[in-house]
Amino acid sequence: MNIPFDSDKLDLLLDKAGIDVLVVTSKHNIQYLLGGYRYFFFDRMDAIGQSRYLPVLVYPRSDPSKAAYLGNVMERFENDVAPFWTPEVQTGFWGTLDTIAAVADYIRRIGASGKRIGVETGFLPADAYVALKASLGDAKFQDARAPLDYLRAVKTATELEYMREASERVVDSMLAVFASHGPGTPKRDLVAALCREEQERGLIFEYCLPTLGPSLNRSPVEDRTWEVGQPMSLDSGANYHGYIGDLCRMGLLGQPDAELDDLLGEVLVVQDAALDFVKNGARGGDIFLGAKEALKASPNRDIIHFVAHGVGLVSHEVPHLTDSGPVPYPATDAAAPLTSGMVLSVETTMLHPRRGFIKLEDTVAVTPEGYEFFGGAGRGWNPGKV
Repeated sequence: MNIPFDSDKLDLLLDKAGIDVLVVTSKHNIQYLLGGYRYFFFDRMDAIGQSRYLPVLVYPRSDPSKAAYLGNVMERFENDVAPFWTPEVQTGFWGTLDTIAAVADYIRRIGASGKRIGVETGFLPADAYVALKASLGDAKFQDARAPLDYLRAVKTATELEYMREASERVVDSMLAVFASHGPGTPKRDLVAALCREEQERGLIFEYCLPTLGPSLNRSPVEDRTWEVGQPMSLDSGANYHGYIGDLCRMGLLGQPDAELDDLLGEVLVVQDAALDFVKNGARGGDIFLGAKEALKASPNRDIIHFVAHGVGLVSHEVPHLTDSGPVPYPATDAAAPLTSGMVLSVETTMLHPRRGFIKLEDTVAVTPEGYEFFGGAGRGWNPGKV
């Protein structure tokens, strides 16, 4: 049995959380536990007929010989080509209730019906959760998000390569858009061009939050065009084998004036000061101390915002370093050490009332000596086509 993840680590995490049987239903964690598999037919949608796709992986703690994968009817073809590692595979389902009924039957069959069951409460449909609790009435249910998050926190060599490719291809796409577009280009055309560039590089385009000129509006359909002397920000996420590349780079039509050079310079100083605190064994929350110290000397510190967070299969994943960022969650890892193989997104944003939105977002992997940039090109002003 070739288990594609660290089962010993998962067993320890489940034991610490007090979970006997894990029931996984999120597509990202299914992908992780199945060694990279995500069923293509439902990759971008879940709804079908009168219900939805619900893949389920059942993992009894310390007994992977009783693990099972339950999927859609058509996934039998995938299993024929590349068999799933789980000893039990059932691919006979179309919706939530037929799938979860089979899950309950399987849990009873392996003698775990009265155990402590961990479910992904944020990724388990209400009808399936109600049905599972009713069918396994003597079981105790709790959320299993945390052990799964920490299982994924340190990336494997393959994951790091996926993230490197995602990041570098996103940045290359941005630089291509800057270089090939000029005055009068509508914002929506710039976003459409970025989507094409990312797709041509083998990425799945997820989103772009663009700004043009003095406007702070990040909608891709704002009625605005790129003009000479105006900065443009492209903040985009695209994935490669499910791993997100999420970076921001700045473009400019014409040469930057002294003020624009200074403004982006301030952002760059904060970024680099924060990155100085990134290395294996360093306290995660100290990244913010580095940024805070740099901001003290910044003339525009009152309009600059800084955040750092983990990234991987999920945007904003472990390590969770702050409880005051744009995405709300507790800073559970601020006092914990960074570990080689973690990947971080580091973001500094200036909201300037006259010159507009100026931002750098970098992706770095934690190493024993410090960090390694993924997609480190283009951190200055990138010229447009004039």
